[in-house]
Amino acid sequence: MIDRPNHLVSEKSPYLKQHAYNPVDWYPWCDQAFRIAERLDKPIFLSIGYSSCHWCHVMSQESFEDLTVAELMNDVFVCIKVDREERPDIDQIYMTVCQLMTRRGGWPLTIILAPDKKPFFAATYLPKRGNFGQIGMIELISRIKDLWINNRKELVSNAEGITNYLKQRQFGIHESGELNESTLDAAYKSLVDEFDLQNGGFGSSPKFPNPHYLLYLLRYWHRKGVANALDMVETTLKALRLGGIYDHIGFGFHRYSTDAQWFVPHFEKMLYDQALLLLVFIEAYQATAKDEYAYTAREILEYVLRDMTSPEGGFYSAEDADSEGEEGKFYLWTMDELKTLLTKEEIGLFFGIFDIRESGNFGKGRNILHMISSLEDASSILGMQIEDLRQDLDKIREKLFKYRSMRTRPVKDDKILADWNGLMIVALARAIQIFDEPKYVDAACKAVSFTLEKMRDPDKRLLHRYREVAGIQANLDDYAFMIWGLIELYEVIFDLRYLRAALDLNRIMLDHFWDKDAGGLFFAPDDGESLIVRQKEIYDGALPSGNSVAIFNMLRLYHITGNSELKEMANVIFRIFAGSITKQPLGHVMFMCALDFALGPISEVAIVGSSKSAETMEMLKALRIKFMPNKVIILVDGDEFYHIAEFTRDLKQLDGRSTAYICINHECKLPTHEPEKILELLREGR
Repeated sequence: MIDRPNHLVSEKSPYLKQHAYNPVDWYPWCDQAFRIAERLDKPIFLSIGYSSCHWCHVMSQESFEDLTVAELMNDVFVCIKVDREERPDIDQIYMTVCQLMTRRGGWPLTIILAPDKKPFFAATYLPKRGNFGQIGMIELISRIKDLWINNRKELVSNAEGITNYLKQRQFGIHESGELNESTLDAAYKSLVDEFDLQNGGFGSSPKFPNPHYLLYLLRYWHRKGVANALDMVETTLKALRLGGIYDHIGFGFHRYSTDAQWFVPHFEKMLYDQALLLLVFIEAYQATAKDEYAYTAREILEYVLRDMTSPEGGFYSAEDADSEGEEGKFYLWTMDELKTLLTKEEIGLFFGIFDIRESGNFGKGRNILHMISSLEDASSILGMQIEDLRQDLDKIREKLFKYRSMRTRPVKDDKILADWNGLMIVALARAIQIFDEPKYVDAACKAVSFTLEKMRDPDKRLLHRYREVAGIQANLDDYAFMIWGLIELYEVIFDLRYLRAALDLNRIMLDHFWDKDAGGLFFAPDDGESLIVRQKEIYDGALPSGNSVAIFNMLRLYHITGNSELKEMANVIFRIFAGSITKQPLGHVMFMCALDFALGPISEVAIVGSSKSAETMEMLKALRIKFMPNKVIILVDGDEFYHIAEFTRDLKQLDGRSTAYICINHECKLPTHEPEKILELLREGR
């Protein structure tokens, strides 16, 4: 590090600020940097990462903080640093480049560009010096300098070729076709083929939780009654909850496991993982009524509300994997620490449930906490009631949590992102349905208020990032995920402000992201920064794609409002991407969730009555306790709803009581006052 800052010092991103005192003369992504590169006739060294990325820290320590490497970089390149979470539009393009050129991808992402933003070299992590056949930073800089001076024509030709291929690839995703129930079957078969029967989850190592896979399997089970689909979900959720990927002391999930057994995590914690996994645990509870899933859901919420929520109500992005320069140090335990903190009886109980070793299960005498016995099995062996065992373990946990709180905590990335906040609002809204907790209502409403008041420009368009101030034009995911959250929150609170906000944001999204020529939604708006290609993202990766979620939103808003244009636009998206989705259903599993909804049967429930009525609340409780994914619910309380959905004008209370009107696949049933009758009609319509 040096005393004089570089050009990142005024940035808001915690990740960029981490590099503000590197000896590398970093610029943020800006026109100035590209103008300087053109004037000085230098290529661009583009480094993309994020604050909780362990290998980003390693590369920084090895190379970007090294004076020798920095001097070489400053001599040969104009250097640009990008936070992938702030600028996912830039990251998506150049990650695609890396995958095309190297057959792999990840962060830190290293791209060499010409001053016109066209790439000709791609890599991920690079050591300072090459080893085992991998090029190092020292060698790379020297080689690029030589090629730039002596073989520029070939580099420029390569950059042009890559850029043209990217543009052609965008046209290639428009493979029209027909999606039907056989597409759902193909997605299920792909998941069965990838499923790890022994450990749960999908694939081998490294292993990610892939919550959208589980969301789809729950829907497939609900549609087809295939027991194996639910078994895969339950096997995975139980393994996740027992494993080292779960923080058994402070709660919440780490990002992924480095092994197939969910034992050794990559210790960073991401907000979007908490939101999506919370959604799965809640739906699993609705599907099975097993308390273990509800307990885990509450624990995830405790972590998020305690550690990841700003005083103003927005949700922070992530917590780092490292503390004191070592990955996972905050989360590891020695035998001596545990023996000092716990009584003899507590040690006997704790060590019987968790894998604790004198020599450490993670080396150097340190232990990752992971359970070797479920609470159900342990309570049976010990002859204890499971609630008594849970209470005893919670007392131990509180002791360990208090002690751990005195350690140096991993750095928190405290920027607030509209898209990830939208996902958390979705999860909170679902939690409100089953837990009836006022604090969850407060948190969800506060998060929505924060986003709509602090993260919009004067034209009411969303902004992507908030840290001290809001900034950066919102992308498709920001709109799609926030609209999803608003719809979910409306369906539990029935405040029309949330439904109106969802409709307003959906209109803005269609105005600025819809491809008026081919259909579908671009990731960046029509008036956004000009990059080398304007992408449409349909792949459901760590996050579901904006197109997948937008389809789901448009279909739900159609059934709520009766606006058939929304259904037609959703059908266009299904049609133009059908060929790509059919070829690789496993890469589009959130699309499959939307397709499951579209294929129906879809249940529309309109309750006419007061939200404060006990009769209304009994109806809503009946609708929420079971897993019924393909339904929409509206509450007609007075005549205000008529302006949103004209068809509700004819819906009246019968006999002065709260009345439910139910339609299934456009066939309407006789109205009823009885919660059990509502459920009976919905069961018949499946």
